[in-house]
Amino acid sequence: MSYKEKQTIVSILSGLLLLVIYSFYAFSKVQSGVASPDDMKYWATAILTFIVIGIVAMIIIQIIFHILLSISIAVKSEVQNDSDPCNEQDIEKTIALEMVEDEMDKLIELKAMRVGFIIAGIGFVLSLISLVLEYSPAVMLNIAFFSFSIGSMIEGIVKLFYYKRGIQNG
Repeated sequence: MSYKEKQTIVSILSGLLLLVIYSFYAFSKVQSGVASPDDMKYWATAILTFIVIGIVAMIIIQIIFHILLSISIAVKSEVQNDSDPCNEQDIEKTIALEMVEDEMDKLIELKAMRVGFIIAGIGFVLSLISLVLEYSPAVMLNIAFFSFSIGSMIEGIVKLFYYKRGIQNG
């Protein structure tokens, strides 16, 4: 499995985990009576808080991912070269080679991003429709938040699909 595939899987799983935690947190507050479904300040604060948590968590997770990747490359190098001690320059060179982005990577990124934006856009339109149908503005906020989050995760799934299947020009 390539570096990009591993990184994408980590991003999908961390996004999914964050969305599940948000769902349990926000809706348990409503069910317990701490927050009202119509309390826009609560919903806006909860969503903004989870956006910040998501950004910080993604940075930390990517740092840990790169550390673990470096360790796995060092271990592989150690196993392959029984007698030679692991050289830091060789590890850095291997990591740099793993992280090279070619034209295929860029094309996959663009095609996956298009799908993610389509899903986020559809979700945004659905959130506006929910207001027209006189649902609570909190429903609108949650539909928008979920659609952007799910769009991001599906973008990652599409990336994985293209990495496995390949991509056709044209």
